[in-house]
Amino acid sequence: MNALIHRLRTPAPTDPESGSVTVFVAISVLGLLLLIGLVADGGAKLRATQRADSIAAEAARAGGQALDLPGAIAGSGVRVDRSIAVAAATTYLRQSGRDGTVTVSDDRTRLVVTVTATAPTAFLSLIGITNLTVTGHAEASLIEGITGGGT
Repeated sequence: MNALIHRLRTPAPTDPESGSVTVFVAISVLGLLLLIGLVADGGAKLRATQRADSIAAEAARAGGQALDLPGAIAGSGVRVDRSIAVAAATTYLRQSGRDGTVTVSDDRTRLVVTVTATAPTAFLSLIGITNLTVTGHAEASLIEGITGGGT
């Protein structure tokens, strides 16, 4: 009985590397979660960029179809009314619920649409990044008259 009590009272020999695997696993799991988060949130950013590009392209297309109807009907040629084109593209952006800018290029041959959007993060919010901001761009050519084609 004394031997049993003596064995229970004496401390077990301590291993200097005891618990080292636990620290390694904790650090490895944290790094793995961060990597998964980057992949998941990177995919969300890519999808948001594609949506912003798509909305910018549709707004540019809406603006590019804004013809100067009185001039076209009078037979003076098919022209795009630049002020109506900017208004049409801006209206499309507003109706889609996106923020953006619509401008006519300096040489007045292109309608340039830029859309800004945000994508919420799932994993990166754990380190304080709650939203990713993306930008989409598109252009529409503002032509004068009919160019090419025909039968």
